[in-house]
Amino acid sequence: MTELEYGIAVLLGLFGLLLIRMPVGLAMMVSGYIGIILMNGWDAANAALTDQTFEVSSFHTLAVIPLFVLMGNLASASGISKDLFVAAYAWIGHKRGGLASATIVASSGFAALSGSSLASAVTMGRVALPEMRRYNYSDGLATGSVAAGGTLGFLIPPSAGMVIYAILTEQSIGQLFLAGVFPGILLTGLFLLAIFAVTRRNPSAAPAGEKNSLKYRLQTLYQASSVLSIILVTIGGIYSGVFTPLEAAGVGAFLTFVFALYRKALSMDVLRRVVLQTLETTGLVFLILIGAHVFIPVMALSQLPEQLIQLMLSWELSDMGMLLVILFAYLLLGTFLESFSMLVLTLPVVYP
Repeated sequence: MTELEYGIAVLLGLFGLLLIRMPVGLAMMVSGYIGIILMNGWDAANAALTDQTFEVSSFHTLAVIPLFVLMGNLASASGISKDLFVAAYAWIGHKRGGLASATIVASSGFAALSGSSLASAVTMGRVALPEMRRYNYSDGLATGSVAAGGTLGFLIPPSAGMVIYAILTEQSIGQLFLAGVFPGILLTGLFLLAIFAVTRRNPSAAPAGEKNSLKYRLQTLYQASSVLSIILVTIGGIYSGVFTPLEAAGVGAFLTFVFALYRKALSMDVLRRVVLQTLETTGLVFLILIGAHVFIPVMALSQLPEQLIQLMLSWELSDMGMLLVILFAYLLLGTFLESFSMLVLTLPVVYP
């Protein structure tokens, strides 16, 4: 077999492992390890597995991920997410579809704290879904708004996905955070526009809520001001050059911890749950990164990414045509892969 054929076999093996529901990080690690054995022998495979595990685990810049995850978990435990939702609902909840729109707005705010799509979706789902059921929202609009709002966690800085992208492509984390602001605002606006279109077409899908007094609205805004201040300090510190992303993550986690203590929201059980959730999420991300660093060299040895790139270039598509092909590929991959997995699997082809 040629190296290209080995690469194709390893890639098919990876998708086979994913089909039997093996965790994606472990699937990449196993298929990459076997691929290196087939191409370069046992010694090279063992060296790659140990070296890459140590390299990823000791890369200090990656400390930004557990710190931002910790910040999001502390914010959720201290009730910040509920403050965001209550404030958003107080201002726009009286309009048709207001609860769904408030979910989107609150998700965008929480995304600026957690940096995680999963954390945003789960946290907002716990707060918003019971309220939307109480007001007889359609199941499609209710779950759709929570799921859509959750995706903002991968785009709005600080984003764990952008950190991984920056590391794999050797880009500036701070500049990527800056680049994510406008797309995040744009996507939030488009989600709100979609909710408006759905409720305009089907008013019964989202009944209007109660209109609140100006005093109550200002009160909810004041309660949510702690969130805005933490976001301003951390993200504003990065953009102004006061903090590096790693320092901003530490400062943000500390401020959120102090706020949680001030609200007396941290019992020993809650703190234990926050730490365990942070460790679980961090372990998952690191496993995916280690698996990617074992798997990607196999693709480089097989020259499969280069062959795919040449194939795509041979189609002589315009820039827009090439972008549409890539977006369509991501649409298909998104039906069975989560965002981190798609990122590390496709970067060797898409980035060049």
